[in-house]
Amino acid sequence: MKKILLTSFFLALALVTAGAQSIWDLGRLEEVKANLGNPSYAKAWAALKAEADKDLEAEPLSVMIKSRTPASGDKHDYMSLARYYWPDPSKPDGLPYINRDGVSNPELNELDRNKLSATADRVATLSLAWFFTGDEKYAAKATEFIRVWFLDKATRMNPNLEYAQMIPGVNGGKGRSYGVLDSYSFVEMLDAVALLEPSESFTARDSRELKKWFGKLLDWILTSEQGRKEAAQTNNHGTAYDAQVIALALYAGKKDIAERIIREFPEKRVFTQIEPDGRQPRELARTIAFHYSWYNLTHFVDIYLMARKLGLDIDRETSPDGRSFYKALDFLVPYLGTGGKTWPYKQLSGWEGVETNLYKDLYRTATLLDTSRTDYLDLYRKNARIPLKDRFNILYVAPEDIRQ
Repeated sequence: MKKILLTSFFLALALVTAGAQSIWDLGRLEEVKANLGNPSYAKAWAALKAEADKDLEAEPLSVMIKSRTPASGDKHDYMSLARYYWPDPSKPDGLPYINRDGVSNPELNELDRNKLSATADRVATLSLAWFFTGDEKYAAKATEFIRVWFLDKATRMNPNLEYAQMIPGVNGGKGRSYGVLDSYSFVEMLDAVALLEPSESFTARDSRELKKWFGKLLDWILTSEQGRKEAAQTNNHGTAYDAQVIALALYAGKKDIAERIIREFPEKRVFTQIEPDGRQPRELARTIAFHYSWYNLTHFVDIYLMARKLGLDIDRETSPDGRSFYKALDFLVPYLGTGGKTWPYKQLSGWEGVETNLYKDLYRTATLLDTSRTDYLDLYRKNARIPLKDRFNILYVAPEDIRQ
């Protein structure tokens, strides 16, 4: 009987998630679940479960608990502050705020941005814990967070980002186009929700209403002034915009929108952002150029993985003069392990962390996109030092490739 129930469970899970948006791979997660006792996964699983257990004790967050009210007068509207803007000390009221580039204003914590990302992370953590253990308490808590942030009338966020990354004293309190990306953490969270679907706690009504909510957010992103401006960006912002639109469209059941963005992606983003030799000029102009060169490409990988779920293989698309995603990766690879000493552009800080992240995307590329790129896999196996407790190991890495 137990075996029959387990078989039915996985069948239901496969049916629910088949064709759904995903940068995660369900088959891979099922393999991990079947081998969770493997010592290679011990630290990553222990860290994930400890975080899930901690989240069980956390109070749900909502847009209603922020210290200020948006210009709309409705606290249900999401509101965040442009990170590097501070009160003008020469003005009695501090308005309008002025830029202090690279210095984060702690007022960020008073508004919704960190609460949104914390909620998305908690839903992902708890959903994974439910998937791996089958313990309904994790699903119940994840569902509670979802209902409070998105669905409950008293606490739900309105499905727009009209006041995201606003600058006090500027533009009547309206947000900026960059604020559209405040919700990027929803991309991975929706993968987690797909895992949660077969649970008892996350009901059919929850699923239906959440899809409606994300459909409305998608419509706002596609039609609002901020969304249209972000779509027109020609650097990593435009790429991240595409990734978010694809994810939301697939979750909301608007497959045609996702397919359109994916089919346009090579001409619109790849061939315009990458030079024939692999350079990304708009990212190389930044003060942390290696970081942004990788950061843009990690969105490429997310998009290519989502495209594969629709049967669209676009990662090898190459322009007549040789511009491609792989050229961009190959441009960065020779600088791995150099500590930035031979990097001919600016990288003021964070070299080691970016190297680790680039190794992760080389692994995702070699194992999930183009398995002929054994050179990427060899680089990862020889040089990557991913902490054993890193969740990446559970989400993507085969046991034999886990090492520190």
